[in-house]
Amino acid sequence: RLTKHLLSNQKNMKLLIAATLAASAAAFAPAGMKASSSALKMAFESELGVQPPLGFFDPLGLLNDADQERFDRLRYVEVKHGRICQLAFLGQIVTR
Repeated sequence: RLTKHLLSNQKNMKLLIAATLAASAAAFAPAGMKASSSALKMAFESELGVQPPLGFFDPLGLLNDADQERFDRLRYVEVKHGRICQLAFLGQIVTR
């Protein structure tokens, strides 16, 4: 009876390990690339910071319907926040 219980637990453990391995392998499977062609995205392809292999990277779609003024504003705000973060980090290090 004890042997039957142990074999049942081993079978469940093997099933759990197989399911975990299958799930983790699926996490590394290549995702399908969706084709998106937008003339607006091509307008920002020549901006500073656009690098291969990503090119113009806008994962949240903040610039889907944007013009050059909106792009410049978002870039200015990003640089400003980056500088504030650098100063905050420096302040954290100096005060220790």
